[in-house]
Amino acid sequence: MSDATNGFPLEGSATEVSASGLPTLAAPRTSTSRMIADALRTAIVEGTLAPDAPLRQDAIARHFSVSAIPVREALRQLASEGWARIEVNKGASVASLSRDEAREIYEIRSALESLALGLAIPNHTAASLREVSALAAAAKRERDPSLYVARNEDFHMSLYAPAGRPQLMDMLITLHRRGERYLRLKFGFPAYKGESDAEHAEILAAVKRRDVSAA
Repeated sequence: MSDATNGFPLEGSATEVSASGLPTLAAPRTSTSRMIADALRTAIVEGTLAPDAPLRQDAIARHFSVSAIPVREALRQLASEGWARIEVNKGASVASLSRDEAREIYEIRSALESLALGLAIPNHTAASLREVSALAAAAKRERDPSLYVARNEDFHMSLYAPAGRPQLMDMLITLHRRGERYLRLKFGFPAYKGESDAEHAEILAAVKRRDVSAA
């Protein structure tokens, strides 16, 4: 580990990295803090930033050649999504994985997504159902676990979009992001991909029948 990383072990990441081993920022398309958060999130997902690893604000700022402000904002964003934790007098670190947290996230998702689906089904149109079907097919074809997570979220969000409840959608997106680490672990088991695809097909069929309880 070089002095530049200062306890920030990202060597070996599949993300594009610089000579120091840290991830590079994507082409500017959003705020600096968002790009830093995206780079750190990817490193956590890929395992190059392990649970409990320190996220040193000064080292991150030096690496990305930015001030402390966007780094602080990025760390707060990651903490709100469950990827990092920030403790007084200790700073930020990668959040550890927790069975209890995973269970709670999925319990809340189950309740809120059932609500969203019930509100959305009466408002689905032929066009919106074609979009949902296309996203389900794209997810089924996907073999890259990291991309499948994104396809999975797109499918679910398209199911709920006709509900017309923006605050509910924001909550669900946050829950999907908070559960992403656990979902990626599940996709490490080949059987789960087929199970997930089959569940998508069952949900979609119920939505097309306007069968709220089955969906």
